[in-house]
Amino acid sequence: MKFIKHWLLAAAITSLAGMAQSQILVGQTVGVTGPVAATVKEAVDGARLYLDSVNAKGGIRGEKIELITLDDKFDPKLAAANANTLITERSVVALFLVRGTPHTQAIMPLLDKHGIALVAPSTGAMLLHSPVNKYIFNVRSSYQREAAKAIAHLHTVNIDRIAVVHVDDSFGNDALEGANKGFATAKLQPVVVLKADRNKPDYASIVPGLIKANPQAVLWAGSGTAVADGIKALRAAGSTAQVITLSNNASSGFIKALGDASRGVIITQVFPYEKSYSFGIVKEALELAKAKGLTEISPAILEGYSGAKVLVEALRRASPNPTRQKVLAALESLQKFDLGGLEISYSPDDHTGLDFADLSIIGSDGKFKR
Repeated sequence: MKFIKHWLLAAAITSLAGMAQSQILVGQTVGVTGPVAATVKEAVDGARLYLDSVNAKGGIRGEKIELITLDDKFDPKLAAANANTLITERSVVALFLVRGTPHTQAIMPLLDKHGIALVAPSTGAMLLHSPVNKYIFNVRSSYQREAAKAIAHLHTVNIDRIAVVHVDDSFGNDALEGANKGFATAKLQPVVVLKADRNKPDYASIVPGLIKANPQAVLWAGSGTAVADGIKALRAAGSTAQVITLSNNASSGFIKALGDASRGVIITQVFPYEKSYSFGIVKEALELAKAKGLTEISPAILEGYSGAKVLVEALRRASPNPTRQKVLAALESLQKFDLGGLEISYSPDDHTGLDFADLSIIGSDGKFKR
């Protein structure tokens, strides 16, 4: 009897070990709470749409993918601490879909130290594209391209008096550099460039500065809450200037935050229009969303979904028993991988990902339109 009990105990331990090994752990630090929470939720929901569908079919060679998400409250220091915890204590094989330029910068030394890949960072900072970082694999286009396209669009519709408001951090500086490229191409100069504190924008000085410059349009780069509050303050001051912001605010949560001030705001986009059913990825994501009770998808959902497709493909190629090194090798060898109407390729000299940029406008119904 004692032998049988010992055998059953050993079998139980072996079974539990097998269950533990049946999980592929991926880590994410992101602002679940804080000023970007609404957009973050949609991006994470999009990623989980695809991850859940893969897991429902048995995962990868019988191993389920577990996304461990830690809240960094959109604080770069906490993002770095969370990333360290995920890498050293949770032993994740990759980091995924982190958000924020300063936050990603804070994590970068850990990638090199531990030899771990970061897949699909939710930021278009140029410093993640050039020079090539061997551990960062971008999926979305750069902010500089978006900002340049925004200025080009305004110029083509005869709007030449353009102001720029940008958050005073590496993301905002990146957006400004892209805008300046657009201004140079159009042979224009901004009527005014104003900086905004990342945590506490001073609208009492920003808005009067804009009113004094009397722009036809304002390119406003910042987090969703900060830009939404800024636009509402601008409208309250009587300005009817066209406002355009970047894809980090491409979420239904941003529209909700704007309220009555949403109509006519332009947002740059780095993925196809979420009603462009000619793109397989849009149709595929929408079908999975509907199966979960959602009637539509947002650009943020599509970004998370696209990143998850790249992540899963890398894990699949790195299996069985994917390791950090095997995931890195799998990503670097990814060539002409079809996301569903969009191809993505990486090489040792190019981790750019997609080069897609477009524009949408918020209609009177509170929906993105193109």
